[in-house]
Amino acid sequence: MFKPLNIKAYKSAALVVAMGAALATAVTGCSSSSNDNAQRIQSDPSISALGNVEYYTYMLANELFSDVRTPRQSRYAVVGFVPVDTMKYNAEHQHPLMLLGHQLEQGMMTEATKRGFSTQEFKLSNDIIVSEESDRILTRDIEKLSGIERVDFYITGTMVYQESGAMVNARVIDARNKDVVAAATRFFPAEIFWQKEQVTTRNGKLYRIESVR
Repeated sequence: MFKPLNIKAYKSAALVVAMGAALATAVTGCSSSSNDNAQRIQSDPSISALGNVEYYTYMLANELFSDVRTPRQSRYAVVGFVPVDTMKYNAEHQHPLMLLGHQLEQGMMTEATKRGFSTQEFKLSNDIIVSEESDRILTRDIEKLSGIERVDFYITGTMVYQESGAMVNARVIDARNKDVVAAATRFFPAEIFWQKEQVTTRNGKLYRIESVR
């Protein structure tokens, strides 16, 4: 014996299914927006690298964190990326990517935090520093730094400068035993910060770059 179809219940069930599908699509769209933007930049050679340092940082972080298998409660400290030959920042070394190491430190902290990793800000001062021009809470003055909490892993890396950019080698290091638990390498073009210049330096000497026609 057939029961009469309850039109109201059918419409309600259909509405719930439709809303669920729309919500799933919205969530998927939000999570994949960064991937879509990265693929768009990568597949379109006409898009300039200038101003897209976050894209290259995002792709580096994707490769690096895909291999991380550490407890989620672990604490991370992101440390500056340095030239591989000197292992320290040199303000006198003039290169289009001379500030890349500083930006990678900031960018990788953002990427790690967005992925749910607990990152430490070790340049935090004990108090707010107020001056005539501004106020701040971050400092490089060792005497004003607050105590550093426990750090389980370091995120850092090295850079190899080239004429057209820099090869960046990132790694996640276990602070206890110095094991490298994850690593990634990606090329960063020289023009992500500045327009391509006709004059560059190489080993302390000036060279003019001839345009290829």
